[in-house]
Amino acid sequence: MLHKTQGIALGYIRYRETSIIAKVYTKVFGIQSYIVNGVRSSTSKTNKIALFQPLTLLDMVVYHQKKDDTVHRISEMKCYAPFQSLPYDVAKSSLALFVTEILGKTLREEETNEALFEFLEQSVLYLDGAERDFENFHIQFLMQLASFLGFGIEAIEDLNNELRQHHYPQVADPVEEQVIVNLLSGGYGQMVSMDRIRRVGILEKLLFFYKIHMDSLGEIRSLDVLKEVLR
Repeated sequence: MLHKTQGIALGYIRYRETSIIAKVYTKVFGIQSYIVNGVRSSTSKTNKIALFQPLTLLDMVVYHQKKDDTVHRISEMKCYAPFQSLPYDVAKSSLALFVTEILGKTLREEETNEALFEFLEQSVLYLDGAERDFENFHIQFLMQLASFLGFGIEAIEDLNNELRQHHYPQVADPVEEQVIVNLLSGGYGQMVSMDRIRRVGILEKLLFFYKIHMDSLGEIRSLDVLKEVLR
């Protein structure tokens, strides 16, 4: 059966000689995998594989047969909000890779969650359009995403208590605590001044917090690049 849905591309793997299996977070079906045929062929007249670069926003018409099918097919697709800067800015593209990896490891639901989709969509659009003050985007993204995953941080005490209970080696000092409070209360683009060391420290605390709640998180391969780019 054919269905229309929007989706956010989360990457792909090669499949056979000319095809891919793309992972997409959809507005209607949640996280899904799709076989896309012929996009790696040298004779292909289109560059459809570019539509599956990290965080591309898609309009899709998809085939979904049975609910327990693990891989579906795409009938039609196009990008409904072409990026202006995200793929061409080193800092933004590094943030996009990090966000994509986090989503690939944390999104598990194969069902509709429009609020989560809209949060992700608005986050992507903000990052692409931001001209400055986006160096804390990934930290605020993790803080907000946690609420959709069921373990939101309502106050600095929530974070501190869990880190202590699980023997995290470093406790935030008063300056860092205030920075975290400001990040929790503000939206994307709010200027919260901190140096690279504090930014990395807060990020590592949040990732440890995620691992407390999600054993599957594992190693974040894009983390080292992100630390180098966002100084």
